[in-house]
Amino acid sequence: MDYIKRIRTLREDNDYTQREVAALLNVGQRTYADYEYGKTRIPLESMIKLAKFYNVDMNYICGVSGVKVPFPNKKGK
Repeated sequence: MDYIKRIRTLREDNDYTQREVAALLNVGQRTYADYEYGKTRIPLESMIKLAKFYNVDMNYICGVSGVKVPFPNKKGK
């Protein structure tokens, strides 16, 4: 599963609308929809915000790992 499917699944599993997640990322709903459809690449800063928001690590949200590990909150620990 790549990040395009992963961000949509995370949003749906948490019962958020595209508009709500778009507001979190400070983009329009259409822009966020383009992220989910793979029409526009999602910026790294937005991916980090989503990982923090859903409390999953970047490996999970990017599709590298299938294991939901919490986002690391403390630097170096």
